[in-house]
Amino acid sequence: MGIIIWLLIGLVAGWLASQVMHSPHGILMDLLLGIVGSFVGGFLSSAIFGWKPQSITGSLIVAFAGSVILIAIHRALFGGRRAHA
Repeated sequence: MGIIIWLLIGLVAGWLASQVMHSPHGILMDLLLGIVGSFVGGFLSSAIFGWKPQSITGSLIVAFAGSVILIAIHRALFGGRRAHA
């Protein structure tokens, strides 16, 4: 699947994950975690399970799972607080 599609799916997955996880981060951080999560989820699904999603639905599920994992890690490392500038 093309990188542009993964970016778009990552944006959607980041937003969905932030809604499910009740993320305290701003929308930009959620979208960034979603994009990175989509790549992490894609890598993990192929490395661990040997499975590469072939549909938009499968890609969204993998990206969502990666985004949830990244939000949880971010929350564990930074205590779920927002960074104030």
